[in-house]
Amino acid sequence: MTAWVHGVRARSTAVVGAVLAALVVVLTGCGSQDPDEGTNGVGRLSATEIEERARKAARAAGSVRLSGSVVSQGRTYRLDMRLTGDGGIGEVLAKGGPRFELLRIGEELYLKAGADFWVHQEQDGEEPNDSDLAAARKLEGKYVKVPTGDPAHRQLSGFTDKDVLLEGLIALQGKREKGARDEVDGVRTIEVRAGKGEGGVLSVALIGTPYPLRLERGGGAGVVELTEWDKEFALRAPEEEQVVDYGKKISAAE
Repeated sequence: MTAWVHGVRARSTAVVGAVLAALVVVLTGCGSQDPDEGTNGVGRLSATEIEERARKAARAAGSVRLSGSVVSQGRTYRLDMRLTGDGGIGEVLAKGGPRFELLRIGEELYLKAGADFWVHQEQDGEEPNDSDLAAARKLEGKYVKVPTGDPAHRQLSGFTDKDVLLEGLIALQGKREKGARDEVDGVRTIEVRAGKGEGGVLSVALIGTPYPLRLERGGGAGVVELTEWDKEFALRAPEEEQVVDYGKKISAAE
């Protein structure tokens, strides 16, 4: 009996020892695993270098979809824009104001909105009369061509200009440092934090091209996501019967 007990204990000790040895190998392997293995390698760079790589990738891309909220001059805008190097299409919603759509192909800029948008533009807080309502209804759902010489053209075109919009939005303020590794829409990312996060946080892709995928603007000035990088899409001018071209100034959205 004594010999049998000793034999069982010996076998048990050997099994436990083997299990512990296996766990040590597994844990040691996990601890030494390179977090940048299988990535594009930007995670090994400094925060400043990661930001520059992201900006370079954004400039080189042929297209992008930008969506989210932007706070500018005390106003909050919701954007959902698809942009190329030669124009863009999408919608803008100003908080407390009506929604409108923009389409730009080269220099040709079109604005499409409901009657409430045009009434708002004309009245500046005053109650619309029957004539105002009738005029607004005629424009509802139409593509109004914005004259190139109108100040509204320059202001509204900014929403459809890929380089201008990205350059203005990706504006970090303060000392850069690397932040957390995370995911945006299933893509592994690394953060570039400015001013300890108070000056903005940029999430850059660790897989494939190091595109900027998410931006938290400093000072609570909005959060935008950048997706569909370099995915081709067609910009088509509206049908002639859908266009209203007065060849005169219209007011920009305020």
